[in-house]
Amino acid sequence: MDWGMQNRLAQLIQADGRCLFVPVDHGYFQGPIKKLEDPSKTLEPLLPYTDAIFITRGVLRSCVDPARAKPIILRVSGGTSIFGQDLAHEGIAASMEEAIRLNACAVGISVFVGTDYEHDSLLNLARLVDEGERCGMPVMAVTAVGRELKKRDARYLSLSSRIAAELGARIVKTYYCDRFERVTRGCPVPVVIAGGPKVSSGFEVLQFVYDGIQKGAIGVNLGRNIWQNEHPVAMIRALRAIIHENATPEQAQELYDSIKAGGA
Repeated sequence: MDWGMQNRLAQLIQADGRCLFVPVDHGYFQGPIKKLEDPSKTLEPLLPYTDAIFITRGVLRSCVDPARAKPIILRVSGGTSIFGQDLAHEGIAASMEEAIRLNACAVGISVFVGTDYEHDSLLNLARLVDEGERCGMPVMAVTAVGRELKKRDARYLSLSSRIAAELGARIVKTYYCDRFERVTRGCPVPVVIAGGPKVSSGFEVLQFVYDGIQKGAIGVNLGRNIWQNEHPVAMIRALRAIIHENATPEQAQELYDSIKAGGA
């Protein structure tokens, strides 16, 4: 692995081998969703506690102060919307040259295994890996499921994650699920948790993140579970305690409650 690739990965994955990424790229196909109407306001209080942000080039340029930014994972796939016929019909929406120009530490692309556009999305990943390897840029593959949430099971996610790794992704972002160890055990590159089952409380988020870490994930790439929480700073700090300080869900909840009581 060349120095540039190693250096970029070292900025994303911390010295303890763990990471906490915050994505704010949702607008590229969902538009201005709740609590992400103004990305700069959403990100501002969270930046001290995240290891990197996953973001599109437009929001990066317009909403993130380059003097205060954290390492960037640049979303480079797109071209669909929730109003379109098929979310899986994505293409490459930003070049590797653009990622380098923006000083990104990695690029991210969704793959849609099992859809009509499986072939296209996997070849997009392969081509992006070719470009990334030439210039020392890691590629993070996102195992997207589109509207088909029933696909969030271990069989499907382990298959998708392994294919992404086989095609050269340096990091795989995938969903937490039952028997999550099957996903991490079958993926030879680091796995970060994209989200999990629909839950009714922040404590349940802490629980599935803790379990995912115990079963082999190196961290998370969580957005809505953080910035749509009523107390986003308390939530990100509680998650950080699990990821970087080996806190239990109960200890993290105590931290959340104490920060919440302080008005954060």
